[in-house]
Amino acid sequence: MINEVKPLVVRDDKTGIEYTLEFNRESVRFAENHGFVLDEVSKYPMTRVYELWYYAFRMHHKSVSREKTDALLDELGGVKDTPAAVFERLGVLYTEGFNTLGGENPTVTVTL
Repeated sequence: MINEVKPLVVRDDKTGIEYTLEFNRESVRFAENHGFVLDEVSKYPMTRVYELWYYAFRMHHKSVSREKTDALLDELGGVKDTPAAVFERLGVLYTEGFNTLGGENPTVTVTL
């Protein structure tokens, strides 16, 4: 049994809108197709943290623009002042997205 990691919930106090941030198969693929590499987050934080944040919206909020997600992260404190635990959780959620890649009841078998 896999321990489920709870998604992040972000509330925009100006609008009252809540956003649920997490990853699934499609959102991880989308990130990878756009050149995102999780291991680069610590090396290029000003670029990759904002990307990770944006891609985390994709699962539940595809229509939210990059401009909006950047603004929300800036309001939260940006890379410098947002608690590290937020980005750590996003990294774990991204990795958990891989757990959605396989079916629980596969109907295809391979014999080697």
